[in-house]
Amino acid sequence: MCPPDHFDVRYAINPWMSGDAPVDTVRAARQWETLAAAYRAHGHTVDTVTPEPDLPDMVFAANAALCLHGKVFGSSFHAPERRPESAAYEKWFAADGQAVRRPESSCEGEGDLVPVGGLILAGTGFRTSRAAHAEIQEFFGVPTVALQLTDPYFYHLDTALFALDDENVAYLPEAFSAGSRQVLERLFPRAVRASRDDAMAFGLNSVSDGRHVFVAPQATGLVDRLAQEGYVPVPVDLSEFHKAGGGIKCCTQEIR
Repeated sequence: MCPPDHFDVRYAINPWMSGDAPVDTVRAARQWETLAAAYRAHGHTVDTVTPEPDLPDMVFAANAALCLHGKVFGSSFHAPERRPESAAYEKWFAADGQAVRRPESSCEGEGDLVPVGGLILAGTGFRTSRAAHAEIQEFFGVPTVALQLTDPYFYHLDTALFALDDENVAYLPEAFSAGSRQVLERLFPRAVRASRDDAMAFGLNSVSDGRHVFVAPQATGLVDRLAQEGYVPVPVDLSEFHKAGGGIKCCTQEIR
């Protein structure tokens, strides 16, 4: 995770970033600390990356890379404003003894890449290119399944889908093209399908450890459904980060 020392909405690169509602930086810092504390309280280790000035979106650590099988595939951001973040995160990985493969095509890390069930689900349509999907498959040697996003409010895969465990996912069907919906139905017939209201509340920008699901409390229907399915919802409010189009998952890079 990256502390939100410089977090703000200074530009608009997605429909959420209107600037109409100024960021309460004190509240954002408190919400971020609450998320980090929730992870630690449930047995997880939280490492932090030093935030750099003039990179207000660096707090969204998920977009920096995909870490899988001890290998790191880095980022090449679509928006020029975010491109310097790649080097900042590469320094952290290097200090941790991990070499980073920087993509040749636009790719935004776990924002568009979700490992689940021996596959990598790979979003495209707004940020990560299809060419990057081929790079990812060659790098990890893991089958990579392209999913076409169609709604600009769900510009990253991690705003429309998350892995509940290694066998199942939760997602918003209407965020995907017709063909991609069919693929998801075939791969995950028992998937939890969320409502648009819950997705707009960043309910699908969640992190699950297979039992506990760290989820936006505003996504009330999804919270109830997760509990019915046997998961343990851990509500954490990151509403200040919603103003920039991010939530719990966006703030979390998983080191596998």
